[in-house]
Amino acid sequence: MGVKLQICDSTLRDGNHAVAHQLGRADISAYARAAETAGVDVLEVGHGNGLGASSIQVGIAAISDVEMLRAAKAELRYSRLGVLSIPGFASVERDLKPALDCGVDEVRVGAHCTEADVTCQQVTMLRSMGVRVKGLLLMSHMASAGKLVEQAGLMQDYGAEAVVLMDSAGAYTPEMVREKVGELVEKLDIAIGFHAHNNLGLSVINSITAIRAGASIVDVTARGFGAGAGNAPIELVAANLHVEQIEARIQLFGALDAADTAEERFVKHVPVNDSVTIASGIAGVFSGFAAPVRRASRRFGVDPREILLELGRRRVVAGQEDTIIEVAMALAAERASADLTHAFADRI
Repeated sequence: MGVKLQICDSTLRDGNHAVAHQLGRADISAYARAAETAGVDVLEVGHGNGLGASSIQVGIAAISDVEMLRAAKAELRYSRLGVLSIPGFASVERDLKPALDCGVDEVRVGAHCTEADVTCQQVTMLRSMGVRVKGLLLMSHMASAGKLVEQAGLMQDYGAEAVVLMDSAGAYTPEMVREKVGELVEKLDIAIGFHAHNNLGLSVINSITAIRAGASIVDVTARGFGAGAGNAPIELVAANLHVEQIEARIQLFGALDAADTAEERFVKHVPVNDSVTIASGIAGVFSGFAAPVRRASRRFGVDPREILLELGRRRVVAGQEDTIIEVAMALAAERASADLTHAFADRI
């Protein structure tokens, strides 16, 4: 490959989605120790939606960003401490600077896949401070390879040292991975990464495909712990790297132990593919919508799969959670209207 593969472990960030952002200090400390021993390059920590995201709309975290970061940092020696910053959730003064004071080594600044320009301020500011910065293109299945090259190029120009394609909906197929990752690797001068979700059961093969296409950064979580159907499991990715003899700092047995630690401590339900998460992948809807869609389904008595398919038709993205209720209400009203029509027809 020419460049040693970097493994970013998002268990303590993306995994927070799976427990309504309720990971506590003891959980974070214990897993950080396991990840350090496993040899992950970066351990990403925080609210599922990143710095500053704890709120009623997307979920209130059990502890503050600062508390999470301090707990993790105390356990790390060789692994870097990373955070996610999405402009709109995170601000420079309120969130980023306190995070850096906690010893954060790397910031990943994310934006919707067609809106890289909103990352300019944060990326350029962080680079001027000497901070390692990577750009994230969220919901990247929604943009063509050419568009992704354009948007990733902006992040490169701002100073990002890498760009990671986020399969936020678990909608990628291996062919899409080959095309889009390969195009970015060919056209850009910086490292390219891939963050898989498992809605279609393809997170591991998509991660390995990304590596074969030239990606030098891959995201994982213990037991696939993450939003919706979860992410590429650290233990399975490490096993495939071992079998294929792909060079990386991560250690196979350490990765297996880290996954066991997570399951023993806080993975109450190992992510699985069910009808809702599969529908989410088919519709190309953000994996984090699975839980609120289920709630809306119960509240309004409509099929959660119908909600997801309509959200997909509307091309709804993270941050538009209120649309879930709107869609559920509309579907319930349509069904009620259809029931009245049928009832009237039966009387005639």
